[in-house]
Amino acid sequence: MENAQSVPVALIDYGMGNLRSVARALEKSGAQVHLVAHPREVDSSARALVFPGQGAIVDCMECLHRTEFDVLIREWISADRPFFGICLGLQALFEHSEEGNCAGLGIFPGRVKRFPDAIESALPGLKENAKLKIPHMGWNTVAFRPDSPLLDGIRPDGDAFYFVHSYHAAEVPSDLVWAETEYGVRFASAIHRGRCFATQFHPEKSQSKGLQLYQNFLKSAFAR
Repeated sequence: MENAQSVPVALIDYGMGNLRSVARALEKSGAQVHLVAHPREVDSSARALVFPGQGAIVDCMECLHRTEFDVLIREWISADRPFFGICLGLQALFEHSEEGNCAGLGIFPGRVKRFPDAIESALPGLKENAKLKIPHMGWNTVAFRPDSPLLDGIRPDGDAFYFVHSYHAAEVPSDLVWAETEYGVRFASAIHRGRCFATQFHPEKSQSKGLQLYQNFLKSAFAR
């Protein structure tokens, strides 16, 4: 993306996210990144809001409530403004998480569940009935819906992205699912509705394909 068309992006800093690597990846993809520690710091020029996340969802939700980012995120998505959530930034959008028996933002129906402790593998290269490790960590195939947006340069039927998580989205409405991944169970590894996108995997850790996905998102945010 040309520097002349860099997209102003507000990157939520709630004290827990993997901000440095996310900011670098977004900047490399064409964003002008502004770290925001409070909703009042979100400039009116911001074309997109990015919500990175890692750590425990209980702490995450407490931070969002305390800073009132929970209100901003709900209003931003309700207004159909460009939004990108990453990892915990996906999980927090749902109604409830088994982790800490915690309520989420409730923007979308669905629940977040822990992978079973004894899930067995049907993945290529592993022995039949081999036990998979929790957390799910490393590269795995993400299969996007063929008619999905933001797939310029990405294979809908399967490209590899990087994961680090023990919990996954479940009971997700089919029209919300953007992509799916297999890890003992088949789960929604990305969701989208309107101009709201969120991934369980980490684009900033996913090398060229992750940067391509960010670039596609920024192009779509700049287009309107």
